[in-house]
Amino acid sequence: MVSLKDIASECGVSIATVSKALNDHSDIGAETKTRIRKAAKDMGYVPNAAAKSMKTNRTHNIGVLFMDDANSGLTHDFFAGVLESFKREVEREGYDITFISNDRSRPGRASYLEHARYRRFDGVIIANVHFDDPEVVELVKSNIPVVTIDHIYNETTTILSDNVGGMSDLVDFVVQNGHNRIAYIHGAESATTNLRLVTFNRKLEEYGIEVPEEYIKESPYRDTHGAYERTLELLKLRTRPTCIFYPDDYATYGGMRAIAERGLKIPDDISVIGFDGIKVARHIRPRLTTYRQNTEELGTLAAKSLVALIEKPKTTLIQQITVKGWLLEGDTLKKLN
Repeated sequence: MVSLKDIASECGVSIATVSKALNDHSDIGAETKTRIRKAAKDMGYVPNAAAKSMKTNRTHNIGVLFMDDANSGLTHDFFAGVLESFKREVEREGYDITFISNDRSRPGRASYLEHARYRRFDGVIIANVHFDDPEVVELVKSNIPVVTIDHIYNETTTILSDNVGGMSDLVDFVVQNGHNRIAYIHGAESATTNLRLVTFNRKLEEYGIEVPEEYIKESPYRDTHGAYERTLELLKLRTRPTCIFYPDDYATYGGMRAIAERGLKIPDDISVIGFDGIKVARHIRPRLTTYRQNTEELGTLAAKSLVALIEKPKTTLIQQITVKGWLLEGDTLKKLN
């Protein structure tokens, strides 16, 4: 294995000079840096991660705590996009990522915090978990830098999708197209669900539109069967809605199947609205009217925020950052006016 001493001998400089050149210290000239780095590359030098960790007190490894009740894992359209851009950005900063196991069936398993400390993570990103889980709260309250996606703790920086703005834009668009019998099949209880549901009710109240209690249903996120069942319930009502909002684009297709099985057409007989803006929704006909969340920006900002907390803890503020998306007009909303 090539050592710093070997490179120093090859270049005719001290070991300290080689170390400074490879770590981009400012007191080494550009020409010397280039010569030493070329020699290191040609000789096949690979930094010793353990030695670097001891020197910097960092492992350059970041933990990812991600849990999906639907067991969709990294096929989850929204979070896959967020985590991909997060991974790309932290790797650009020289960090690797490791997923924290959430399999609680294993005997003798470590808690999330114990796992993070055992792996010596420099920081952790938390997304799509049960945020009131005592193990999650324990990790958040530890001294490990943490960034959360779409959930606010006082102790952490949070990157938020604009759920309020997104729902507001969708309601405005639907009402302006003449609808006043609007139902909402929302996701399971969570901070995100609450923001969207409250915004939905508040906006319709501002328009003077009453929402019957039977127009509000619950179905898990990304659950096509649940959305299918709740849609059938809405279609059986004496006065059925002219438009149905769904918790996410994926679930929407379960609702669309129920509508088709009842012999109804979208949007001629009933309109549907999604949320997330998954790419496939732009290719399936009819194209879904939905709100596109900016997964690229969410993941990139989460990565930059976490790296800043790790590398500059004394000058980095804990903050909440909201990332705006945009409305995608499709073919699933009928213009009634």
